[in-house]
Amino acid sequence: METSLKAVALVCSLNASPAESSSDHIARQVLDELGTHGIEGETVRVADYDVRPGVDDDMGDGDQWPQILDKIRASDVLILATPTWVGHMSSIAQRVLERLDGQLSATDEQGRPAMFGKVAVSAVVGNEDGAHKIVADTFQGLNDIGFTIPAQGCTYWNHEAMNPKDYKDLDETPSAVSATISTLSANAAHLARLLRSAQYPAV
Repeated sequence: METSLKAVALVCSLNASPAESSSDHIARQVLDELGTHGIEGETVRVADYDVRPGVDDDMGDGDQWPQILDKIRASDVLILATPTWVGHMSSIAQRVLERLDGQLSATDEQGRPAMFGKVAVSAVVGNEDGAHKIVADTFQGLNDIGFTIPAQGCTYWNHEAMNPKDYKDLDETPSAVSATISTLSANAAHLARLLRSAQYPAV
């Protein structure tokens, strides 16, 4: 744990602060577990910011995405936490991926894509099925942008269909969710340290 690493969790709830959020709850659980591996982190409720549609780093006219992008750039691990709506990630999570698309043309001093060397994991909650599809979509998008996905780098919780219950209201975290949070955190920390010590080669 000698290498100091940072994480940022983008909480893509449709609700702005201070409303309670199951996505925020599971994101904080992942951050807490990453903390046991020496990684400090913070949550960002994306709905608290004015994030404009588009694929540029700054869409102007008060766009606040640049503030979030700075936090991502300063981090080694990105957590994308989203609720499930009509079987898909939230519209805010989709916008985050669209805005991150602007990083495809950004490079470091050696010409590598700017997000090379950063690890990304996913956390999904909802009262309906769709978590596997959401994870697949987020992982493909994040990998295209340049993030590296660790083995078993996701956690999710879905309640049974048509019987609403929120993750944040559970009396205790289900053992399967705790186990996947532990695994993704351990693997994300391991991978982030490896990439910090041995970055991808410039091509």
